[in-house]
Amino acid sequence: MLNGRVEKETNTFQVGVKEQEVKESEKTDRMKSAEVHYLKECGLRYYTDLVTNILPFWLTHGLDRVHGGFYTCVDRDGSLMDSTKSVWFQGRAAYTFASAYNKIEPRTEWLEASRSAIDFIEKYCFDTDGRMYFEMTAEGKPLRKRRYLFSESFAAIAMAEYSQASGDTSYAAKAVDLFKRILYFKNTPGALTAKYTEHLQVRGHSLPMILLNTAARIREAISDPVLEAQIAESVFEIKHYFMHPEFEAVLETVGMKGEFIDTGMGRMINPGHAIETSWFLLDEARYRGWDQELVTMATTILDWSWKWGWDEEHGGIINFRDCRNLPCQDYAQDMKFWWPQTEAIIATLYAYRATGDARYLEMHRKIHKYAYQHFADREYGEWYGYLHRDGKVAQPAKGNLFKGPFHIPRMMIYAHLLCEEMLNDEVFLKK
Repeated sequence: MLNGRVEKETNTFQVGVKEQEVKESEKTDRMKSAEVHYLKECGLRYYTDLVTNILPFWLTHGLDRVHGGFYTCVDRDGSLMDSTKSVWFQGRAAYTFASAYNKIEPRTEWLEASRSAIDFIEKYCFDTDGRMYFEMTAEGKPLRKRRYLFSESFAAIAMAEYSQASGDTSYAAKAVDLFKRILYFKNTPGALTAKYTEHLQVRGHSLPMILLNTAARIREAISDPVLEAQIAESVFEIKHYFMHPEFEAVLETVGMKGEFIDTGMGRMINPGHAIETSWFLLDEARYRGWDQELVTMATTILDWSWKWGWDEEHGGIINFRDCRNLPCQDYAQDMKFWWPQTEAIIATLYAYRATGDARYLEMHRKIHKYAYQHFADREYGEWYGYLHRDGKVAQPAKGNLFKGPFHIPRMMIYAHLLCEEMLNDEVFLKK
């Protein structure tokens, strides 16, 4: 009798276990089905907004069909407010339209827009010393030059991307030559005007971060050892100088050996900038066959920066934080700018692609929802650039010398492709 009762209880237990397994399997299937639906919805939205809203807005209101290149200082409805041309945006726009041509659809108007900006760059934007200007008149007369190397970096990725779109390999060669010139100015003492006196020797996060991406984008068009060397150098600097585990933060400014500087400048965290770095690293990790050391480094940066940047009260990524939680000196510290939101959209999707961790997809849901609810202009198109912390529009212009066709369309291109890639990867969907 005892054996019979034990056998019956064992069978009942086994049936219960199987029923529980079936329920768990059904729950997993429902969750995966919901994720697939979400990725399809997002992928379609990014594509549709890119090709019917963002790029047409800038072709209509930004492209200068008289002098070439792009205007970006436009009001909410696209009307021109200032004819000054940002040299940053000649490169950024050229890259964006060529990237859309290469990665989304080979539309002739996109290739022609890219070529217009490339031609403007080559004709007007270089000074006699090989450096580039920062601001130009509409006709191409130089107005201002800065000590930074960002104009050159954006021009280099533009040439590389245009080379792939047009089939003209001479532009790939020009891109790598310009990159080598950037490294000359970066590494040669006295080639650039010093930002500070000899009493303050510092490193900035922005340069290794931007050079990491610049080298990677050029590498898609042409191979050169200098590109791999800079990528390795940038990864080393970010990891050993700018990542500070004691604060669980990427700091924007450190000493020459990564030393913490206990000043307002040294304590500053730019969450959006660090989040952008995280997906640059994930991009490199994928190039290396999903190098796990780089994936861990990138997701660590994303996790840290999300904690510092995500506004639990109002949503969105905040501008600046102090690593000791002291007041920030920057007057825009608690505002929400457009570009940190777009970088977070890419980074969270990329992290989900790299790890399969649903936590990153939930982070993506939050930032995607916030960005579309608060930044997208449903009446005139494009996105606002500047919000107060509570999400109210601070000013409605769609562009200036720093905002134009770059962060938003780049996000839509990358995010669309990531969604499509995950949806078409059976191994990933089975995780």
